[in-house]
Amino acid sequence: MTLFRHLFTIVIVTALTLTTGGRPVLAAAPDTLRLPDGFQPEGIAIGTEPYAYLGSRGNGDILKVNLRTGKNALLSAGTGTPSLGLKLDDRGRLFVAGGTGGDARVIDTATGRVLKTYRLRTGTAFINDVVLTKTAAWFTDSANPVLFKLPLGADGELPDAAIAVPLTGSFRDQAGTNANGIVAAPDGRHLLVVQSNTGKLFRVSLNGRSSAVDLGGESLLYGDGMLLRGNLLYVVQNRDNSITKIKMNKDADRGAVQSRTKDIRFDVPTTIAQWGTRFYLPNARLTTTATPTTTYDAVSLAIP
Repeated sequence: MTLFRHLFTIVIVTALTLTTGGRPVLAAAPDTLRLPDGFQPEGIAIGTEPYAYLGSRGNGDILKVNLRTGKNALLSAGTGTPSLGLKLDDRGRLFVAGGTGGDARVIDTATGRVLKTYRLRTGTAFINDVVLTKTAAWFTDSANPVLFKLPLGADGELPDAAIAVPLTGSFRDQAGTNANGIVAAPDGRHLLVVQSNTGKLFRVSLNGRSSAVDLGGESLLYGDGMLLRGNLLYVVQNRDNSITKIKMNKDADRGAVQSRTKDIRFDVPTTIAQWGTRFYLPNARLTTTATPTTTYDAVSLAIP
């Protein structure tokens, strides 16, 4: 029995470690996550566990990817509309923006079951991204000057319907992709929304009133998914293949660009999520013709 236990321990340690200079060390997590051919990734969400959830703009499938091993599995099959922006709450619910479908849905990550679907808009729509605050989920529509709010109950209860909040003030729709990435400002009273086609960043109050953020003349053209860490805002500029870091002031009405990070592995990344000390970005490859055999991946890098 003692010999068996000793051999079992050797097998486990060997499986989990590599050897450097005669000393065992933990195997490094992959910095490139291979996704199924033809998947067409768009959104990514990561919670407190080492798993990433990625959505397909093609068929709406949701993948669950182990960040430590790189292995992936289908969590939830598409329902007929794309899966673009994603956010995960602390109840294990994944909020999904439905793109041209004009809808949103909420998925239970424990089972993959769709908990609720919302028709946000009929006709032309492009429900692109989502952010969670303490009281609501907010969705952008890149085809219309409006945000959609799902008010959450005191215990996180999902509402029966969404509320349309028109964007007023400085924001004006232009030709192309308009309101895209969205995050909650640190003050809890505003949202930050990037307009892809103009490169502008807007501070938006919870009633939809918007004003342009002063970026000192800098542009966020092709701005897509965003992530806020303290007072540092990270903006993915998809076709520019870069991440822009902006230091925001306390009122979130002014920001100073600190750096722009590029990586040879970027191939039109669309959005960004964090696990530990690393960022993860799906390569949407929007300049490559999508076929069933087109290869896709997500890449990670140290936080700039």
